[in-house]
Amino acid sequence: MAAAVMLAGCGNSSSPSSSSSSSSSDDSYTLVTDGKLTCICNAAFPPFESIDENTREIKGFDVDLAAALADKMGLESTWLPSQQFDSIVPLIKQGGKADIAVTGMTITDERKKEIDFTDPYLDSNQAIVVAKTATATTEEELDVAGKKICAQSGTTGGDWAQENLTKATYVPCDDFVQCFAGVSTGLYDAAVCDLPVSENMVNNSYSDLTISVQIPTGEQYGIAVSKDNPNLTKALNKALSEIKEDGTLDDIEVKWFGTTI
Repeated sequence: MAAAVMLAGCGNSSSPSSSSSSSSSDDSYTLVTDGKLTCICNAAFPPFESIDENTREIKGFDVDLAAALADKMGLESTWLPSQQFDSIVPLIKQGGKADIAVTGMTITDERKKEIDFTDPYLDSNQAIVVAKTATATTEEELDVAGKKICAQSGTTGGDWAQENLTKATYVPCDDFVQCFAGVSTGLYDAAVCDLPVSENMVNNSYSDLTISVQIPTGEQYGIAVSKDNPNLTKALNKALSEIKEDGTLDDIEVKWFGTTI
């Protein structure tokens, strides 16, 4: 899904601790572009990130979060075009294209082998979404041969489906829009997706679908950073602490969720 580059946030000067090249300063970190915090995401994950139909820019909770963090760091946030979700960890690990990934990504031990994460900024669970007319709605009813369960490729929802619905056929999809459209048309029997996104989808876009099961996975979202840039993680954690303390994070949550999470 293509997206125009979006500039958000304020503050045009680079932080004294940031640099486009290596530095010997204890608190130095590198940026792809000096003075800018370059972000990537998969922009099919509303309300965290999606493509605005009018401007074709990326909008959402994570976009406002990144702008607020960049502002605290004396930087400007900028967004690369939307990426496939399962390509994001390798892109951050490789470095050179984006400084951070802000994309509703769950902190997991497996991902932490490849990249670093900031402190958590939001808690989440998973959900099973089915058609309102479905007769198979529970884990037991869906975990049978012949049922098709979809999730976005590379997600913890997909991991859960494969680990817990072993008798059903698991179908990886490019994004959650594809998942929900597939359940809506009857191509798939159910989708497994993060609860906040599932709630947004069934309330705003897919009125023929419903959440049949809430799965208490106790996940936490973090911002992904290269292991080669540990001081950027530290700077982001400091900024995250500041927006939690001054109420900015609460304001962003209310804007996109209607309440604090």
